[in-house]
Amino acid sequence: MPPEFARRVLALLAELPPGRVTTYGQLAERAGYPRHSRHVGHLLSHLPAGLAAPWHRVLGAGGRLSRPGSHHADWQRLLLEEEGVEFNASGKIDLRRYGWSDSGG
Repeated sequence: MPPEFARRVLALLAELPPGRVTTYGQLAERAGYPRHSRHVGHLLSHLPAGLAAPWHRVLGAGGRLSRPGSHHADWQRLLLEEEGVEFNASGKIDLRRYGWSDSGG
């Protein structure tokens, strides 16, 4: 992917407020790269150490953690719960309630 892709994705990610989530696909589309959700996932999984990016606010399609049962997913869930995001009994987040809308909320 071109360097512009990473710049756009990370700039958008920096705007994602606490207590709100988005999906890899939605973030790719907002960045101008629809259908590049896997590239977003790859980018976020290879962030440089010390880069303050709220990676934990990006979910798989349907509001699921991308690697359920892993240490990574446990950490992601903890960070989201600390921001007030709730999970249902099957481990999903209601994207209608917590999703990042174009209106800023």
